[in-house]
Amino acid sequence: MKLTTLSVPFAVTAFALLLSACGGQSAPTAALPAPTEVAALDTPPPDYPIALACEGVGGVSTLKVTVGADGKTSNIMVVKSSGNAGLDEAAQTAVRGWTFKPATRGGQPAATTIQVPVNFTPPAERPNECFALDSQTRAQ
Repeated sequence: MKLTTLSVPFAVTAFALLLSACGGQSAPTAALPAPTEVAALDTPPPDYPIALACEGVGGVSTLKVTVGADGKTSNIMVVKSSGNAGLDEAAQTAVRGWTFKPATRGGQPAATTIQVPVNFTPPAERPNECFALDSQTRAQ
């Protein structure tokens, strides 16, 4: 068979297409792991200020907290006050010591900002320490 001028470009194009189809593609890349959210690991309740517990003062302090890639908290600020500065301070103090499993992005730990409500419910029964506070108050 004699090649004509018209069929040579066609043959070259067909050969190039065949070569690109054979191993011209790279191996598929592994998919990135799905992102994960922060998970609480160690979040002990705050110390309830005894004077406020005795008075039956309660509330919810909502805090904005940054959880670092190391799972430790930082940049803690009150977003919504409980209505009592003592409760808000107790909430912030407690959250400073909390630890979390950090969020991940692309399979790597990443800092994330979350909101944390810290609830203070007055005790159903008056704590025994209240009687000592009552005596101190009367003595003054």
